[in-house]
Amino acid sequence: MPQGRVTVVPEDGLTTRQRRNRSLLVVHTGEMKGKSTAAFGLALRGWNQGWSIGVFQFVKSAKWKVGEEAAFRALGRLHEQTGEGGPVEWHKMGHGWSWIRKEGGEDDHALQAGNGWAEIRRRIENQVHEVYVLDEFTYPIKWGWVDVREVVDVLAAREGRQHVIITGRDAAPELIEAADLVMETTKIKHPMDAGQKGQRGIEW
Repeated sequence: MPQGRVTVVPEDGLTTRQRRNRSLLVVHTGEMKGKSTAAFGLALRGWNQGWSIGVFQFVKSAKWKVGEEAAFRALGRLHEQTGEGGPVEWHKMGHGWSWIRKEGGEDDHALQAGNGWAEIRRRIENQVHEVYVLDEFTYPIKWGWVDVREVVDVLAAREGRQHVIITGRDAAPELIEAADLVMETTKIKHPMDAGQKGQRGIEW
């Protein structure tokens, strides 16, 4: 798509303006870091447009303080105080299912994941946000805790302007097929290959 020019104009009955402004389903998958970072970058652009932002983290530990959360919460406060940008909500779903499993067994985690998805579905059906970041959402789908067919059906039926960004490794084929934009991160080099652990300001 050189210089922003499309290569194909579909016969869908939409005007250029309608097609340009339709809601997108975006999937960031792959083995390398940067999937969530890219999703939050898109959310920042949405915030700048005055859109309502809803972030739902499915795997990160509820105790882990990440820089993006602090920044978005600050932006939410700025919106409340000045009206600049858009409103922000940030939710951590459960207790961090992939890295910290301190409470309950798999059935408990599956129930929490299902409840988290049910809340997101309710919001989508009520058009609560204009940008949804479902961070690490591919994992509860992969583990069978959330039905991918239901997710695809709900997202396909969403109304209004509701952009949805899903991140995580091993995205389901059904999700990739339904998406408008799919990005796969591929590792070429990583500091961990040289024995360096994650560092403040880079990983969190």
